[in-house]
Amino acid sequence: MSPLDSAPAASRRYHRLDISHPEFWARDFGARDEVFAELRAEPGLTWHAPPPAVFPHSEPGYWAVTRHHDIAFVSRHPELFTSTLGISMDPMPIEVQRPTTFFLTMDPPQHTRYRRLISSAFTPKQVRRIESQIRANATEIVDEFLVRLRSGETVDFVDSLARKLPMRTISDMIGIDPGDQDAVAYAAEAMFGSSDDEYAALEERATFFMTQFGILHRAGTELAQRRRAQPRDDLMSAIVAAEVDGHRLTDEEIGAFMVLLASAGNDTTKQTTSHAFKALAERPAQREWLLEDFDARIGGAVEEFVRWATPVIHFARHAVTDTEVAGTRIRAGEKLVLFYCSANRDDTALDDPQIFDITRTQNPHSGFGGGGAHFCLGAWLARMQLRLLFAELLTRVPEVVLGEPEYVHSDFVHGIKRMPVRLA
Repeated sequence: MSPLDSAPAASRRYHRLDISHPEFWARDFGARDEVFAELRAEPGLTWHAPPPAVFPHSEPGYWAVTRHHDIAFVSRHPELFTSTLGISMDPMPIEVQRPTTFFLTMDPPQHTRYRRLISSAFTPKQVRRIESQIRANATEIVDEFLVRLRSGETVDFVDSLARKLPMRTISDMIGIDPGDQDAVAYAAEAMFGSSDDEYAALEERATFFMTQFGILHRAGTELAQRRRAQPRDDLMSAIVAAEVDGHRLTDEEIGAFMVLLASAGNDTTKQTTSHAFKALAERPAQREWLLEDFDARIGGAVEEFVRWATPVIHFARHAVTDTEVAGTRIRAGEKLVLFYCSANRDDTALDDPQIFDITRTQNPHSGFGGGGAHFCLGAWLARMQLRLLFAELLTRVPEVVLGEPEYVHSDFVHGIKRMPVRLA
């Protein structure tokens, strides 16, 4: 164990590779992963400065957890590493994080109860209805996309296609009024990518973030109140009626769930769609292989879509007690940041992880988290949307020419803001 491991946090020296500065996150994914590869190759964990903050704080820094094995270990031991002190790499008061992330900032058994409450609303009938709606929406969205492409337009794939299905899915599931959908979609995207200057300058981000949170939370609470008074055959009505061990969700809790669903459930699928479409357009042989037996092969392909995109870059935990990870001493209360983007390029866990390969038979990716209690509750929904949307895209959209994508500048979301496409 090195002296660094046992030194008080305030006296530790930060690692020479700065993965906290905004300039690092302005680099492309490949350039960033070269740095993460260096960190993965070092023994133990590495200590880093906190990122520039939009909220006042006194955080001394964090441990970077970059290897697949170590991320899985931390994720599966909530008794050692808690979510209740915050899940953001960026310094942010827990009083802000809790209402914006709902049960992500809970540990079992509290987290388990809320997860069961939400899961209980997804009855077989609801899932069948959701799948039928997704299939119809995917067809309609691709119809609209094709009309624009065939007119000779250069079309922004993100705005005209990738962003549409997740938001329509969420809107249909919980019953968001059509007139509110654009505002809800913008608020969700803005919250998820709020570190991008296009949304707000650094000094304005705290206010901007809370404003978008308010829009989403208010939409959820107001909808919950309407469904309590007049239930319908939709997911929100099922959620307000759900009960586990005598507990029901309050309107405030449903508002927090709405924030989580609209931001995480919307933007992650949108970004995976964009990255996967780009990857397949650049690799026609893989597209052809998938189409040779689409139904049998799309399941494995979707897992590679998620791994390759890694739309959520990180989540954080805090040590409950003095412990060790990879031989590094971690003191109680210290933050650990789990870099899923690094785990999904770790060649000790995956063969040739720098290569996009939908033929993989072994793909233990961390695109839905590192496992354990916080494995993504909506993974099944994301997979369903990707399967149904790419069934339309790959069988109906002819070969296209991609323009240069414009990426979201963020340390949290691996996102494409704009990607022009036209028919070849």
